[in-house]
Amino acid sequence: MLILVRHGRTVANATGLLQGRVDNHLDDTGRAQAAATAAVVGRPSRVIASPLLRAVQTAEAFGLPVDVDERWIELDYGDWDERPVRGVAAEEWAAWRADVGFRPPGGESLADLQARVEGAIESLAEEAAEADLVVVTHVSPMKAAVAWALGMGAATTWRMHVSQASITRIRTGPPGPALTSFNEVWHLGG
Repeated sequence: MLILVRHGRTVANATGLLQGRVDNHLDDTGRAQAAATAAVVGRPSRVIASPLLRAVQTAEAFGLPVDVDERWIELDYGDWDERPVRGVAAEEWAAWRADVGFRPPGGESLADLQARVEGAIESLAEEAAEADLVVVTHVSPMKAAVAWALGMGAATTWRMHVSQASITRIRTGPPGPALTSFNEVWHLGG
């Protein structure tokens, strides 16, 4: 089973900032979320994480060595990093939603993100068919993984909400990928 975990909360999350490649650490709430998530997932065979600190800190809560894989890094928001979500103009959101090839200035497109996440999944799929693998990542790679599991394109990601410290499970064995749970947050209480 491929068990995807979104990292716990950071100050940027709490204040409504896009953080993309900004390397923020977890705040106190985020550390508690990481511990709660690790407790309900149990002991996987392996833990993989994005190289960003917030993902690595969440992954460390599982108490196992953490393998870092650059392909699970968050979408590059370019010049929009650390910009308030509400600070992105409506016409910019509309342009982005209309075209998976759209790139925020200096950033990465959803199409490029989808391709790298699919490559990461393909490299883990056989192993995940036999063992539980935890991947601690970010909102955009999690959405891309779900789109892959459902056989949908990158545009589908705009129709998903992924909460902090949530769990999403994808079965990778025969007869093919299957989304078995999405955006589990019950373990966070409230």
